[in-house]
Amino acid sequence: MNTQDAPQLIEYASKNLDFTPHQTLFIPGSARVVTCGVSPGSKGALRVHELARDGTKDLFGDLSFRPQGIKCATFGASRCGDQHLAMGDYAGGLSICNFERAAGDQRGELFSASAHGGQINAIDGIGGRTCGAPELATGGKDGCVKIWDPRVDHAVVTLNPDKASSARDCWAVAFGNSYNDDERSVVAGFDNGDVKLYDLRTNTIRWEDNAKNGVTSLQFDRPDIEMNKLAVTTLESKFRCYDMRTQHSTDGFASLTEKAHRSTVWVAKHLPQNRDIFSTCGGNGGFNLYKYQYPKNRVGKHPQDGTPVGVAGTVELLNSRVISTQPIVSFDWSPDREGLCCLCSLDQTMKVYICTKLDKQ
Repeated sequence: MNTQDAPQLIEYASKNLDFTPHQTLFIPGSARVVTCGVSPGSKGALRVHELARDGTKDLFGDLSFRPQGIKCATFGASRCGDQHLAMGDYAGGLSICNFERAAGDQRGELFSASAHGGQINAIDGIGGRTCGAPELATGGKDGCVKIWDPRVDHAVVTLNPDKASSARDCWAVAFGNSYNDDERSVVAGFDNGDVKLYDLRTNTIRWEDNAKNGVTSLQFDRPDIEMNKLAVTTLESKFRCYDMRTQHSTDGFASLTEKAHRSTVWVAKHLPQNRDIFSTCGGNGGFNLYKYQYPKNRVGKHPQDGTPVGVAGTVELLNSRVISTQPIVSFDWSPDREGLCCLCSLDQTMKVYICTKLDKQ
């Protein structure tokens, strides 16, 4: 790591919360951050902060915004100009609220459904600003992965485990490969380390692998292009980067494994303005910045059958800093300002950071 040219991690604001946060997100097209989680009374808590010159100011807060604790949330399926937040809760409920109406009637609910037979662990959205219809993907404690179209009140695709009695918790979901109106895939990670890629056009499992430890998060470097890279974070202080361009019939996709944080790697997020730079956040309160380096040739020949096989690159650590005493469980890059990010940790704080010199990497 070249410390002279390394990006600097500068704290812009820190806010104490009166609930346990699980998700923090930038509200699209604004300088506001929403943080949601579970209140001491086991209700769904939500708070909105606006960035100001001297830090942040509170705009809206409700410790009982939802009847159940909010586990995950996304703006991914919200159209440009809309502020529709999709949320998954502890009881398996899926809901979408409109922030423009939430301050008036305290809810602004647009959609509600009983999605899973247990807690919704993960949610992702797509279509708000990309090709294809707006859709949501949810992964639950029941081991199911479901695809939702907000225009109908039922799941449009349900991916069930083979046996309900031996179902593994789905801990992470992410959309990808949505480069036109027909193609779209979703990848899911499970508590036993399984990673499964579903092709939604053909309704088949295209590929599966095992990361050896429970999968805590997944993200394609960009969901609106042909699959390029996939970041997978796991328990036991490891994360993987898969090269998703070349799939071998038996070996699947090439990957590299890296150790980080000396504890669970909770989340990995690619920088929207540069898909080769990504962050990881760990159970030790650490915040790492990496850059993916492509190999000279991304496609090689398999030593046994001579067919094309992917070649994984390497990752370079750009900067590392411990910024919390507790695990950082959620992280989000600003889609509008390069280097601006927000995160929340289990010490009940929400922080806003600025990462400098990212355009020089």
